[in-house]
Amino acid sequence: MPVEETIMHNRRSFAALALGLLSSPAYAAMQPGLRPLAPTEAVWKPADTPPGGIAWSLLESTKEITRTDAKGYVRSKPVFPPGVRALDRKVVKVSGYMMPLQNGTLQKHFVLLAYPPDCPFHLNPSPMQFIEIKSPAGLGFDYQVKTVKGTLQLGGHDEGGIFYKIWDASPA
Repeated sequence: MPVEETIMHNRRSFAALALGLLSSPAYAAMQPGLRPLAPTEAVWKPADTPPGGIAWSLLESTKEITRTDAKGYVRSKPVFPPGVRALDRKVVKVSGYMMPLQNGTLQKHFVLLAYPPDCPFHLNPSPMQFIEIKSPAGLGFDYQVKTVKGTLQLGGHDEGGIFYKIWDASPA
């Protein structure tokens, strides 16, 4: 095959390959606004803020001070910004992903996570990315976003690593 013919053949092959790639579902999936995100693509953002609720971005604005104690354990303490301090002992509404702490489908004690628990990059949330929840009536467990309402308590000054708690949670 002459050189000119080989070049033309390669150009046509490349053009066909490029056209095929640009029209593929994989390419379409990378383009913003073409379709809603699949659950596995939504792991890079926290649960949406419920109407009238608080955003995880506010809770995540808390700074964490860490130290290693004499036994080698990492201890952490919060430095709450004014916007978070203003929520202490206030009734709030927040959405997140349930991580059960009990057996069974009815959960009265669980952790509400900002990010989906199946995300391989957020398996160990920081103290600003979860809320310890106790609910007298309980909530049913599933993998969907849960919205709860209750009195937010700021904590963590004991260096225990739990910055946020809601002890009187109910479904919102």
